[in-house]
Amino acid sequence: MAMLCHLAALAGFIVPFGSIIGPLIVWLVKKDEMEVVDRHGRASLNFQLTMLIAFIVCFLLIFVAIGVVLLPLVAILSFVMVIIASIKAYEGKEFKYPLCIKFL
Repeated sequence: MAMLCHLAALAGFIVPFGSIIGPLIVWLVKKDEMEVVDRHGRASLNFQLTMLIAFIVCFLLIFVAIGVVLLPLVAILSFVMVIIASIKAYEGKEFKYPLCIKFL
């Protein structure tokens, strides 16, 4: 279930705001039952909220052309970090997302 907290974020590449809604649902359903899901769910949500802010900033920077380069880089960073965090969760290890703002 901890791995699902991270993998659910990949829904954001298909469904608008799916990267936040997916981990939020898994976290809300299982956070009281499993402490590990609570930790991984919070980490995943914090990272996805940080990435949402980064995507918005990159979108706004498209008007000055730098966003055209930054937007794909942020998307690749988000994808790679979610995969790495999922693998670490599967192995039972903690993963600290880089450049993550703590909201929860």
